[in-house]
Amino acid sequence: MRLLRYLVPQTIRAPFARYSHAVEITGPARWLICSGQLGVSVSDKIPETADAQAVLCFEAVAECLAAANMSFADVVRINAYVTDRDYMTPYMTVRDRYIGSPEPASTLMIVSGFARPEFKIEVEVIAAKAAD
Repeated sequence: MRLLRYLVPQTIRAPFARYSHAVEITGPARWLICSGQLGVSVSDKIPETADAQAVLCFEAVAECLAAANMSFADVVRINAYVTDRDYMTPYMTVRDRYIGSPEPASTLMIVSGFARPEFKIEVEVIAAKAAD
């Protein structure tokens, strides 16, 4: 049984980037709700560049997924936040290295800032996998 169905209705405008307009989850599933992950290393270092921070965000998400015996293939939704329009392209370039096809539902927002001013990007995900 297939748990996930990715929807891109032809009756509305196609997605602007690599994402699905919706993801339907059928059947019994385990869910993982991942808190927003920031671009900070285990040693509390925060890289200067947006792309380096994005890598740390997605690596942290990968660790959360692995802890639940999941992978990026199980991600059904991404919420991402950047503090400047100039960080959108570096974020999307890194995201595309981690997210395969079919693409999850996704929202990218420009926000005024995070808890610490040096943070540029935050990424949170929702994942679902067939119940064990």
